[in-house]
Amino acid sequence: MRMAARGIVDRRKRYVGVTAHYDASGRVMPRSIEWDDGQVFEIDEVRDVRRAASLKTGGDGMRYTIRIKESITYLFFEDPRWFVEEKVVEMP
Repeated sequence: MRMAARGIVDRRKRYVGVTAHYDASGRVMPRSIEWDDGQVFEIDEVRDVRRAASLKTGGDGMRYTIRIKESITYLFFEDPRWFVEEKVVEMP
C-alpha cells in the first residue's frame, strides 16, 4: 500500500549523473540527468546559466535553470560533480 505524502519538509543535496554537451568554445550544456536508481530524465530546455549558490542545500557553482517536461528546477555543477536540490517529503 502506498502512502500519500504530506508535503515538502526540507531539501537535501543529491548528487546525480549528467550527460552533457561541450561545444568548441568549452561551453557545457546538460542534456539529461540520471538518478542513482537508473531513471533518466531528459532536459527539455536550459533557460539560464550563471554562477550561484544553492540557498536551500549549501554549496555553489554553475547553476543551470532547466525544464524537464512542465517542471522548472535548478541543476548545479559543483566541479567535478553535479547536484540537484532533492525534495524531502513528510510521510503520514
